[in-house]
Amino acid sequence: MDRTVADTIRELTRRHIADHNGVVVGQCLSAVGWVQNTVPAQTEGVVELPMTDIAGSGFAVGLALAGRRPVLVIRFQSFLWLNASPIVNYAAKSKEMFGYPCPLLVRAIASEGGGTGPVHSHAYHSMFMHMPGLPVCAPMTPGEYEQVWERYLSHDDPLLVSEHRASYKNNRELPDIVRDDAVVTLYAVGPARFTAEQAVADLADRGIVCNLIHLVWLKPFAPSPAQLDPLRATGRGLVVDATYETCGAARSLAYDLSQATGRMVAAMGLEERSPGASPHLDNLTPSAERIAARIEALLR
Repeated sequence: MDRTVADTIRELTRRHIADHNGVVVGQCLSAVGWVQNTVPAQTEGVVELPMTDIAGSGFAVGLALAGRRPVLVIRFQSFLWLNASPIVNYAAKSKEMFGYPCPLLVRAIASEGGGTGPVHSHAYHSMFMHMPGLPVCAPMTPGEYEQVWERYLSHDDPLLVSEHRASYKNNRELPDIVRDDAVVTLYAVGPARFTAEQAVADLADRGIVCNLIHLVWLKPFAPSPAQLDPLRATGRGLVVDATYETCGAARSLAYDLSQATGRMVAAMGLEERSPGASPHLDNLTPSAERIAARIEALLR
């Protein structure tokens, strides 16, 4: 398949504008390459917002309440902190509290590396998983993004999509890896799915066989038997995410998996430090080497 995640998002957005009277809102949509080529290069249905960093989500919530099914593009997930209130206090609560649907798709784009600094780096989906009324997902393949989009169009509640720029050039699906002789089951989220794949391959070369389960839907989190049975069989698990570990998604998911199976599940995320504005100060998604070392420690 030659179609990438970026191609998929762009085409879904174009069709949404043309077929559903959809609208895309965000900052710098056209000025820096249509957000990594994920927004169609057109003026119809595309609204450039002023550089306020804080009002855009309010505009988008208003459009959703008016029935336009908007797509809010937040170019750096750090800006979620500034845009949170309309999303969690109005969009997420509107249907439950007042009976008004608010079908808003939030494209929250994470980035890391290259010395992007403390306010343009990382993913922060963990804090939004805390709020009722707001499903959260992290698609990383073309097919997964299509499934997310279908879910958005068939429901009338808001949806937060935790994207990552590391996925935009990806043109393949990521099937689970389940082996009868596995000794650990690894669960991966976001860009950690790529490094986890490499870690599984590296460990196999050292005679350590691991399962790898790819997680897309973070909330609601309803793992299937196919996702739980490998953990029951290995007796040990590890959840890896590209967010901070403290109060983070990885720990929440690890707890749920442990409760569902009675097995021990650990969590792994970013180092507990802010990234700097220089490449040598980056704080990156756990590497294959770090993941492999953690799994070896679990086995010891």
